[in-house]
Amino acid sequence: MAQQLGGQPLIVLAGGAQRTSGRDAQSMNITAGKAVAEAIRTTLGPRGMDKMLVDSSGTVVVTNDGATILAEMDIDHPAANMIVEVAKTQEDEVADGTTTAVVLAGEFLHQAETLLTQKLHPTTVTQGYRQAAKKAKEILDGIATDVSKSDTEILEKIASTAMTGKGAESAKDLLSQLVVEAVTSVSDEDGIDLDNIRIKKAVGGAINESELVEGVLIQKERVQENMPYYIEDAKVAIYGGKFEVRETELDSEVNVSDPTELQLFLDQEQQQLKDMVDKLVELNANVLFTDAGIHDVAQHFLAEAGILAVRRTKASDQKAIARATGARIVTNFDDIKETDLGHAGEVVQQDLGGDQHIFITDVKDAKAVTLILRGGTEHVVDEVERAIDDSLGVVRATIEDGKVVAGGGSPELEVALGVRDFAESVGGREQLAIEAFADAVEVIPRTLAENAGLDPIDSIVSLRSQHDGGNVSAGLNADTGDVIDMAEEGVYEPLRVKTQAIKSATEAAIMILRIDDVIAASDAPSGGQPSPEELEAMMGGMGGMGGMGF
Repeated sequence: MAQQLGGQPLIVLAGGAQRTSGRDAQSMNITAGKAVAEAIRTTLGPRGMDKMLVDSSGTVVVTNDGATILAEMDIDHPAANMIVEVAKTQEDEVADGTTTAVVLAGEFLHQAETLLTQKLHPTTVTQGYRQAAKKAKEILDGIATDVSKSDTEILEKIASTAMTGKGAESAKDLLSQLVVEAVTSVSDEDGIDLDNIRIKKAVGGAINESELVEGVLIQKERVQENMPYYIEDAKVAIYGGKFEVRETELDSEVNVSDPTELQLFLDQEQQQLKDMVDKLVELNANVLFTDAGIHDVAQHFLAEAGILAVRRTKASDQKAIARATGARIVTNFDDIKETDLGHAGEVVQQDLGGDQHIFITDVKDAKAVTLILRGGTEHVVDEVERAIDDSLGVVRATIEDGKVVAGGGSPELEVALGVRDFAESVGGREQLAIEAFADAVEVIPRTLAENAGLDPIDSIVSLRSQHDGGNVSAGLNADTGDVIDMAEEGVYEPLRVKTQAIKSATEAAIMILRIDDVIAASDAPSGGQPSPEELEAMMGGMGGMGGMGF
C-alpha cells in the first residue's frame, strides 16, 4: 500500500501484503462466516445428518456434534475462525448447543448483509443487535421453569434431549439415567466437577449394555501373578513414592571384603522391605497403589501377605481412587496410619474391552464414578462418548442454574415474537436491525423443520399461531411434523444453553460486522473472497477435512 506525500509515494505496508477495505471486506467476512454455519447446519436437531471427516492420515470421524466437526475442520480464514470460536465458547460454558450457536451467528450475518446492502450503517446494525440480545435474554428468563437436583425425571429428560439425534439415541433412556446418577453422585458442596466422572470405552456389545460403576477403573493390573486378583472388604493404601529400599540422602559407597558381609548387606535390605510390608499388614491394608516402582523382593512379600499391589499409578488415577474410597495419598511411608486408608467393597482385576483393568467398586457415598460405554465398533463408541459429554454438561448446567426451557424450537419462536414487539417500541433505524435479529432467531425452528423433511414455511406459521395464542412451550415434533407442547412431552433444555448461544452468536456477528479493513501480511492467509469452488467445498462438499479449508 502506498500513499502520496508531497508528490512522492510513501510505502506503508511491506511488499506482498494484501488489503481489503470497506464493503468488500465486510462482504468477504460475512461470506466466510455464513459458509461455516452452512457447513454444519444440516446436523441440527433430532433428524440432523452426520458428517464424515477424513484427515490427511486417513483417520475417519463420523459425527453430527458441531463442536467436533468444527474442531476437525481445516479453516484458515480469520473471520471464519471467529465463528469457530463461538462453538468453542459454547462447548466450554455448557458442553451443548454448539451447532445452534454457530447457525445463529451465520444467520445474524446473513440478515445484517441485507441491511448493509440497504445502506444501513454497520454501527446501527450492531447497536440494534445488542439491544435485541438483551431483550432476548429477558424473554428467555421469563419463560424458564425452575428445577432442582431432586427432579430426576426432568434431569433425565434434559439428558435425553441432549442425546437426541446422536449415535446414542437408540439407548438414550438408559444412558440418560446413568448420566443423571453420575452427576448427582459427584455433586458436593464445592459444586460439580465433571472430572470426577471418568469414561471408559469398551468396543464390543450393544450400547444398552453400558453401565455406571460407583467407583474407579484404572487400566492397570496387579504387579505379580501370585497376588490375589480379588479383594473383598478392601482397605486401600495410596503411596506416592517408590516401594523400594530407601536411599540415603547423601551419595555413599559400600565396600565389602568377603561374601559374608555382602550377604549381611542384602539381608538388611530385604528386612527393610519386609518391615514395610509388615507395617501394611499391621494396618490391615490389603490393597496398595504406588505412583512408582515396587521392588521385586517387596512384590514377593506383598504376595505372601495377600496384598494386591499396583505400581506406577498415574497421579490423576490416584486422586480418583482417593476421592472414591476416602483414602489419603501418603508421600512418606513412615507416616502412614490406619486413618489414611480408604475402603471399597471390592477391588478386582478383570478384562474390559481386551485390556486388564483394576476395578475399585462398591464404595460408600461415591464421589468419583466411572461410566463404561459399549458399542459394536470404535466409531459407534466414540460417538456415544460425545453424546454423553454433551449430556453431562447440560445436566450439570441445569443443577447449577436451576432453570430450564422447553425445546423443539419453542424458545426461539417466543424470542422472535417478543423481540419483534420490542422493535416497534424502539423505532428509528435500529428498529430494522432488531427486526432482522428476530428473523434470524427463527432460523432454528426453520432448520429443525428442513432437516426433518418438513415444509419450513408451514411449520413456522403453525408455531407462530400457537405462540400467539399463549402457548410459550409449543415446539416442533420432528418425527410427526406436528406442533406440540414440548413441556408436556418432556423435551427440555437448560436455560444456559439458549442464553449462551444467543450471547456468543451476537458477539461474534457484531465483531465481524465492525471490521471494515483487512490487512494481511504477505505470508498470512489472504482472507480473500472464497472462490465458488471453495464455497462449495465448505458448504456442501464435506468430502474431507483438507477440502474444508478456506
